[in-house]
Amino acid sequence: MLASLLLLVVLVGASHSSPAAQTPDQRPTKDPPIATNGKRFPWDSMRLPKTITPVHYDLSIHPNLTSLDFTGVVSIELDVHEDTSVVILHAKQLQISNVLLVTPEGTKPLQVLEYPPSHQLALLSDSALKKGVKYEVQLEFAANLSESFHGFYRSSYHTTSGELRTVASTQFEATYARGAFPCFDEPAFKANYTLRIIREPRHITISNMPKVKTVEVQGGLLEDHFDTTVKMSTYLVAYIVSDFLSVSKITKHGVKISVYAVPEKIEQTTFALDAAVKLLDFYDDYFDIPYPLPKQDLAAIPDFQSGAMENWGLTTYRETALLFDPQKSSASDKLGITKIIAHELAHQWFGNLVTMEWWDDLWLNEGFAKFMEFISVDATYPELQVDDVFLDKCFEAMEVDSLSSTHPISTSVENPAQIQEMFDDVSYDKGACILNMLRDYLSPTVFEIGIIRYLKRFSYQNTVNSNLWESLTNVSDVYSEGRGICHLKIKLLMGIRMWVFCLNTQKWFSEAELDIKGIMDTWTLQEGFPLVTVEVRGREVRLSQERYLKTDDPSLTDGFLWQIPLTYRTSSSTTIHRFLLTAKSDVLYLPEEVEWVKFNVDMSGYYMVHYAGDGWSPIIKLLQHNHTAVSSNDRASLIHNIFQLVSVGKVRLDTALDLSLYLSKETEIMAVTQGFGELVPLYKLMEKRDMTSFIVDLFRRLIDRQEWTDSGSVSERMLRSYLLLFACVRNYAPCLTKATQLFQQWKDSDGEMSLPVDVSMAVFVIGVRTPEGWDFLLEKYRQSLQMSVKSRFKWGFSSHSHQILRGEVMKTQDLPGVVISISKNPHGYKLAWDFLQANWEKLIEKFELGSTSVSRMVTDVTNQYSTREMLDEVSEGRLNGIQNHFNFLIKKRSDY
Repeated sequence: MLASLLLLVVLVGASHSSPAAQTPDQRPTKDPPIATNGKRFPWDSMRLPKTITPVHYDLSIHPNLTSLDFTGVVSIELDVHEDTSVVILHAKQLQISNVLLVTPEGTKPLQVLEYPPSHQLALLSDSALKKGVKYEVQLEFAANLSESFHGFYRSSYHTTSGELRTVASTQFEATYARGAFPCFDEPAFKANYTLRIIREPRHITISNMPKVKTVEVQGGLLEDHFDTTVKMSTYLVAYIVSDFLSVSKITKHGVKISVYAVPEKIEQTTFALDAAVKLLDFYDDYFDIPYPLPKQDLAAIPDFQSGAMENWGLTTYRETALLFDPQKSSASDKLGITKIIAHELAHQWFGNLVTMEWWDDLWLNEGFAKFMEFISVDATYPELQVDDVFLDKCFEAMEVDSLSSTHPISTSVENPAQIQEMFDDVSYDKGACILNMLRDYLSPTVFEIGIIRYLKRFSYQNTVNSNLWESLTNVSDVYSEGRGICHLKIKLLMGIRMWVFCLNTQKWFSEAELDIKGIMDTWTLQEGFPLVTVEVRGREVRLSQERYLKTDDPSLTDGFLWQIPLTYRTSSSTTIHRFLLTAKSDVLYLPEEVEWVKFNVDMSGYYMVHYAGDGWSPIIKLLQHNHTAVSSNDRASLIHNIFQLVSVGKVRLDTALDLSLYLSKETEIMAVTQGFGELVPLYKLMEKRDMTSFIVDLFRRLIDRQEWTDSGSVSERMLRSYLLLFACVRNYAPCLTKATQLFQQWKDSDGEMSLPVDVSMAVFVIGVRTPEGWDFLLEKYRQSLQMSVKSRFKWGFSSHSHQILRGEVMKTQDLPGVVISISKNPHGYKLAWDFLQANWEKLIEKFELGSTSVSRMVTDVTNQYSTREMLDEVSEGRLNGIQNHFNFLIKKRSDY
């Protein structure tokens, strides 16, 4: 057998400052951009001018799923804000023809200039378009269906009989609508859309709005007409041509929910349908704003790069993010699917109804949607115990945010590659974590009233950070006036429901502390996060703050100051105390001396804590003798903080290992997985084999207690899956014996035996270690229609990089995850890096420069590189001249 799994996929060749200060006619002429015909292009900014805005698009699309191309015509109604003779809009790789201007006086042709570097068209009129006059431009266009996962692209799947079927679907966020039709492709250019789509009778079409009629057209084709959309951004437009089937229900608020999937997987849509109904009803009530569309579709797309997309009225998903089989999907699958649906439906308000002005503030969309995942799922599916996994999102954000290559949550971006890079852990996870911190600081009641006020005030508009802080500050000021009792102004501002809801809520802050913008600007406008050092001397607690950064360069930590809502509790009481740290250092006084003090209670704040002097000793003693005296989140945060402090030299490794010894008594998922998360990388970086036995010994009692069943709560089941997988991968003898036995029984039954879902990953990882086991699992992978089962099969394959998985089996969308999984194998990371270098150009063509898929492949594949020689290899960069894009990677490795 070849020594690589890297033949596994055959790739398909694939500033807040406004530019409106000057009109296109007035732009400077120095070094002007040149259009494709050699003429001067009249606009030299990546951002469109604000002289003209779209009001309504009338869009007709005719995709051909046989020739894999499409034609169309779009008529755009315009508002003219300043006299101009030029219309600047976007188009990318479209063949443009028959461009007309419709005026009150009649119709005339326009001259067209194209400037591909900015994806822009200039439509030139021989007479000025006058301010306040209504105009319309009409453009015909044609293009091939995209071979990437963006724009209007081709997807496909095989039926169980082997027939290849084609689907055409859209993915327009962030800057890909311009590849499907000419448009003003920026989030602030909101407009209404009326769509018509021509199709063959064997297909169906769906879009943002309900279909109002179908008419026959020439050639035996059908044309579906859709209702006009609400006012929205281009990136939210969506349409699909397919042979999908659907199931539907009506919410209590009268919204029709439908889930679409390929015919042979439609039985796996029941859970998603029920979840979407429950979650949309929750948001309708929580936000106190009715969902504004008559329907909400959820579609499982066979080829999909990201997890899901929030198109208004037609959310799209990777199949693994939507399809669920109660008999074969795991507890983790159920939680993950619910969270993803919750995320996309939250976007129908945060992002769709109220949209960020520009991609600088993407976090206003994504941070809120990520945060609302946890609020909504906790309320609607408490049995899923979603709170147990929220903390991990903050740890993941801190991992990125502790590097010199991080960026502020609000970051100036301009071109499409920079915009794509904003879709990262900082925008999503850090955004969610600082919102959670703010909610804890203000109280859930004040926070909810504030965000409802924000959504109502800015519905169908675009916003920046300050709009949110202003809405929250106004509500908080009202609270302060009420001196802890709901003031009449709240009743008048928010209505009776919220007034009743906030009765009897008490707050701890004073009016002087309610500068929410001042507090939150320190978290959104500067990168990184603070490390708070605590030194206890009797009743006196000395506090100081600095930037936590994994670098030896002190200049990168100078000048940073946060306003930090500290929380703490002590050995003498379960009361949570609060203190707003606004200076570099400060002192607070305890009412009495205590045995221990724990800051950042439940890690509700986005900061780390170091206990200076001998401060870690009482914490370690507490955990060893009475670890349940603090919450599981507190224990997880202590594990995280102390090992992160080791990495910057503030705590000795033996001190951190002393703290970790208490884990032999730990049973809660967040603390256990965080312990693994800190200890396993130590083993990999130090390359000491005895570290494995240390970790196994530490968790031996917990591993031995695990039953090879699907019993228990969701968190217990997820922990079981995690522990048994770890034990088997690390060759723990009892696990090897049981997994081998189960795999053989499953194989002997030709896959008919029902394996416990939660332990199947561990069974597959052991089973594929033999050639016969590998071949059998591969055959079952080909046959399976259950997406969650196929995911576990893939994990088993990728855990053994000495095997081959042929390209016709694995879908290209799965490549990043599989390559990353290979790289986690101690014998596979070098092979994964070689693969990445050899196939770099194809990867960029398929997954797009700046995308999360590409950046995570690079960072995760090199995650085990721990020597100077390995760093030099990455720094020298055999990525075919694209090294500049990965400067952050070199910084990351240097930081360690």
